[in-house]
Amino acid sequence: MADVTPEATMSIGGHLVELRARLVKASIAILLGSIVGFIFHKSILGWLVIPYENALPDLNPELPFFRPTEAFSVAMRLSLFGGLLLASPVIIYQIWRFVSPALTKQERRYIVPLSMVLAVLFAAGVALGYWSLARGLDFLFDFGGDSLQPLIQAEAYLSFATRFILVFGLAFEFPVFMFAAAAAGIVGSRTLRNNRRWAVTAIVVIGAIITPSGDPLTLLLLSTPLYILYELTILAVRFILKK
Repeated sequence: MADVTPEATMSIGGHLVELRARLVKASIAILLGSIVGFIFHKSILGWLVIPYENALPDLNPELPFFRPTEAFSVAMRLSLFGGLLLASPVIIYQIWRFVSPALTKQERRYIVPLSMVLAVLFAAGVALGYWSLARGLDFLFDFGGDSLQPLIQAEAYLSFATRFILVFGLAFEFPVFMFAAAAAGIVGSRTLRNNRRWAVTAIVVIGAIITPSGDPLTLLLLSTPLYILYELTILAVRFILKK
């Protein structure tokens, strides 16, 4: 018989109160992280501008802004971006705390390791997104040739760059949810193996939708590691869960 905790039987109102508490704690973590991000927003700006400068090495480019308030808006955007990165472990922990009462004792064994894997995969996705950003910019800027001179607004570029990096980080989380579905008995390794073609199609289609640039190079840079993670998830489901 499943080992169900008393918290798992709480009312809908109780779940909403619990959800609100978790959201408040996650929001506080993002706020504190954003304060730290604001303190170091110039360093974050310098870090994000490097791919742009590398994509245009001969022009010594600078990011212009066209509104008096734009520099402040950029600082706020970078602060929130830094806050999300810093608060991501806390957000993952709060999700775990909200979900864990509904799980059996056996299922809860996987929560802490999966939370750690979530954090590691998110960091790996962010790192790959940052590395891919310069390659994507190279690809996009080459379409202009010698006739078009890039002059990108600071807010537009930083909005693009932060979304680009976060998309990679979030996309790298999907293997954990596949493993969790397998741990809950929803899918098995055989099902995942037999649906490789559908998985490839879904990865490419979803990747094309969520990538900010929409270019084939970025899609390839995102889809290839996601498919590798899909195969690794099949192995994890097959051997870890079986054991």
